[in-house]
Amino acid sequence: MAPRPDRRPLSHRQGLTLGLAAMGAATLLLHAGVTVWPLPRLLALMGLPALAPWGPAALALSALLLLPLAWGLAGHLSAPLTRLLRALQGAVLSYRDGEFGSSIAADAPEASAEMRALMRLHSELGQALREQRQHLAQRELLLDTVVQNTPVALVLTDAGEHVVYANIAARQLLAAGRSLQGEDFAALLAAAPAPLREALQASEDGLFSLELDGAEERFHLSQRQFRLQGRPHRLRLLRRMTRELSRQEVASWKRVIRVISHELNNSLAPISSLAHSGAELARRGGAEHLERLPRVFASIGERAAHLHAFLSAYAQFAKLPAPRPAEVDWPAFLERLGAHYAFTLQGETPREAGRFDAAQIEQALINLLKNAHESGGDPAAIELRIHQQGQDLRLEVLDRGPGMSETVLGQALLPFYSTKRSGSGLGLALAREIAEAHGGRIALSNRAGGGLSATLSLPRLAAESATPPH
Repeated sequence: MAPRPDRRPLSHRQGLTLGLAAMGAATLLLHAGVTVWPLPRLLALMGLPALAPWGPAALALSALLLLPLAWGLAGHLSAPLTRLLRALQGAVLSYRDGEFGSSIAADAPEASAEMRALMRLHSELGQALREQRQHLAQRELLLDTVVQNTPVALVLTDAGEHVVYANIAARQLLAAGRSLQGEDFAALLAAAPAPLREALQASEDGLFSLELDGAEERFHLSQRQFRLQGRPHRLRLLRRMTRELSRQEVASWKRVIRVISHELNNSLAPISSLAHSGAELARRGGAEHLERLPRVFASIGERAAHLHAFLSAYAQFAKLPAPRPAEVDWPAFLERLGAHYAFTLQGETPREAGRFDAAQIEQALINLLKNAHESGGDPAAIELRIHQQGQDLRLEVLDRGPGMSETVLGQALLPFYSTKRSGSGLGLALAREIAEAHGGRIALSNRAGGGLSATLSLPRLAAESATPPH
């Protein structure tokens, strides 16, 4: 038997129009029954007069008989819509509870075309929500696997300092591997080794050492506060740094040895050659050869002086003393600085006296001005700008040289890094050491229109304090 083809559903407007038409026809039939047949015939048999066709009694009786019919027809027409609304209400309640498995049949009988279209869209929405929830659950599972197995110890606490989440590394570090869920973080710290407890009780990031399994381990602690589900939380990350620091230390020593060997060879090789030449000239004797000896000794002296300056720069970098802040008179300070390298002061001289270690800041600015003069730009375009920005005193050295590539910008402040053939790689590194010893920082950036900007920032607190931060 061939399947019965689906009947095309009526639209909501068509169904309502047919219902109203049926209601009108029923009204006419009822009124005819009251005024034409059979009610007038029954009244005549009973000896009663017939009702006037459009009189109040006939209209009232027709309306009374029509009322239950209208009630039933309204219920029949609104039944599909009522069922759909109830189904949608149940689906919305399920979504609120996180259940996306409920569905509504899209081919419900007696449903209008609009209702069927709405139910199909609802089914598609439910399917999309189920797929998104499944993908979200898979991503959460992947993220949890990564976080649980990362070597970085991770502890998340709520506003009451109770542990909300701790990965495997954190459980092993703080509680020998047992679960920390819901535990009081202060109680955990009370049982932790002193270095770990003191580091976690501090509110700042930093490095600390801890003895684990008979060996010293270096950790880096990072702490961040944020709001999760509207409530404050604190995230603590502890990363083992021993291997990384050892690798960096070995790399630094190799770089130092390479630079020192290069500089020593550059000086000792010519000194050896010149000494041999001087000895040969002395052996040959005669006025012609002896006249060349002073030039040979002068060359040896120049190379020795270069070597001495190179070693002095290393010693200065390695033995930088703690800064001694004192009140600094700007005109005298700038006059001394200008005696080393020429520059143009952009803007006015600060009215308020500065407060920092004048000798160290002068050395840092000398290094920055020296780099500006060696950049290859117009020396007359080198400028020094001094101004206050927020809580920082900023001293900017500006030039119009070629600037730096992104790679050089990222490494220029590292010790022993230099793009110059005769550079020691200590000038900018020493400037950074001086800035950080004052509690400040130094930053390099390329200027719009060409050139480099080297900014030395000193915090006001460090400038007003008698003892600089370390």
